[in-house]
Amino acid sequence: MNFANPDINVLKEKELFIFDMDGTIYLGDNVFDFAVDFINRLRENGKKVLFFTNNASHAFPFYMKKLTAKGFAPKREEIMTSGDVTKVFLKRMRAGKSVYLVGTDELVEDFYNSGVRLFSGDVDAVDIVVTSFDTSLTYEKLNNACRFVRNGAEYLSTHPDYNCPTEDGFIPDSGAIAAFVTASTGKAPTYFGKPYVETLDMICEATGVSKEKMCIFGDRLYTDIALGANNGVTSILVLSGETHAEDLEASSVQPAFVFPSLKEVDEAIF
Repeated sequence: MNFANPDINVLKEKELFIFDMDGTIYLGDNVFDFAVDFINRLRENGKKVLFFTNNASHAFPFYMKKLTAKGFAPKREEIMTSGDVTKVFLKRMRAGKSVYLVGTDELVEDFYNSGVRLFSGDVDAVDIVVTSFDTSLTYEKLNNACRFVRNGAEYLSTHPDYNCPTEDGFIPDSGAIAAFVTASTGKAPTYFGKPYVETLDMICEATGVSKEKMCIFGDRLYTDIALGANNGVTSILVLSGETHAEDLEASSVQPAFVFPSLKEVDEAIF
């Protein structure tokens, strides 16, 4: 890999540091201790931190508990998911529309409690189908989603990730589930989460920080790094998750910085 990082002062001047979770600050249940140290140092030096994951199989309470248990000491305003971005879109831009959601019980409860009008697969039609990373996926759910989409429902997906990294390898994620629905119906979804601009808009709104003053760390070229590369945000690829160094050569999406892990970023900045 022939990649030369630019001046590290570019990162030192940033105000908001956005972190992907799986593959960046931890891998499955294994926390990267150096990530805890780095994030603590950022806060000590007056920097803002945001944990953003595309993994919408869980909602805020889960991530709050997990990040706290692993030593990251998050605040409420420091956690955001692709599910949050999708909910905001539904409430603001599709208010009152009927929705069929393919997701975990946790995500269904989160959408319901936020005021999204959810319907079961027993109805004849809905206005919108939303699919996500559903670890409780059944053929019945897929069949219902496909039937509604064929009958004219708008099709949305919380995020495009094909695989979710774990300590034991990869498991099928939201993008793989969406690919099934698309293969059956011929209709591709509108995606949310990283790398889409709706996510960046929500981050700017929630934090009050302009995109020029933020940077994003992640392990995936087509989500984390693409969010930055496509929208004018400084992106830092870490090779502790999905992406390997050789993947850069074949990718049209290129990060601003590349590091083996957050350990080396910490050493470079501090």
